[in-house]
Amino acid sequence: MTARLSLGGSMTALITPFRNGAADEAAFIRLCERQIARGTTALIICGSTGEAAAMQPEEQAALVALAVATATRRVPVVAGCQAPATEAAVALANLLMRAGADALLCAPTPYVKPTQQGIICHMRALAHAADRPLVLYDVPSRVGVGIADATVATLFKRGIIHAIKDATADVSRVARLRALCGAELAQFSGDDATAAAYRAAGGGGCISVTANLTPALCSLLHRSWDAVDLRAFANTCDLLAPLHEALFLESNPIPLKAALGMLDLAPNELRLPLTRASQPTRDRLAGVLPAVMDAEDGLATMLPYNWRRESHRTRSFRIPRGSSFTTV
Repeated sequence: MTARLSLGGSMTALITPFRNGAADEAAFIRLCERQIARGTTALIICGSTGEAAAMQPEEQAALVALAVATATRRVPVVAGCQAPATEAAVALANLLMRAGADALLCAPTPYVKPTQQGIICHMRALAHAADRPLVLYDVPSRVGVGIADATVATLFKRGIIHAIKDATADVSRVARLRALCGAELAQFSGDDATAAAYRAAGGGGCISVTANLTPALCSLLHRSWDAVDLRAFANTCDLLAPLHEALFLESNPIPLKAALGMLDLAPNELRLPLTRASQPTRDRLAGVLPAVMDAEDGLATMLPYNWRRESHRTRSFRIPRGSSFTTV
């Protein structure tokens, strides 16, 4: 296996901001800096939230290189590496590796519905092509086929994967995979709505869509669990729940980009076949965003230091129900 990489906590599946059809590099840099300043532990670039399926490989590599240059090793940069066939995925992996990605997020090929043996062969080819840790991405709703527990165990025991991003929302799977692979397999949720339950079941973090909007609150959720501050953990979970729901009223990242546009954080522009959010979705977002963003910005204002360099127990932050804050 390639050198292991420390990942965990709140990691953001970052959008790709577009302006007039091209990647908006200035907006992208601002988004990366906001994430890092507010406690995000890793940037996930050009995944499904980043609309990688609508981008050319060279565009993806350029964006990964920009993220690497912006992060300046403050947080790892993980690059999505999905393609319709293994040969194309291997070529993309080489581009992303040269762009400086610290790890690759790899799902099975979409549409073709490979067998479990085909998934193993695909991941093995990627591992051989790229001298980077692989994070296996199990997202059957997009790929069309799920990854069996036994397949995950085979990939891990053969040193092909370092971690798994599990977007199945099956919280009980954490224990099953731990029984098969041991605690060394890093397990991350890919479903914001069940991320808190996933941590409670033994998972190590979440690769989050919601954290595009609320990186400080999402980071607090995981820090609270690590600090055994169950009150802050539960209250943060309750505060974020309506936003999680609103962000998946339509295909991701349609509602997310609408919300970012409403907050002037990024252009509300997508590439076809994705279209802008419907009015009912925008109305729901308009109802949810004020309270949660008041809490997000208030928390960020209270945290001028770099969370990642502070002990979990140096200072405890509690969120009562609602948007007011106290510190203890």
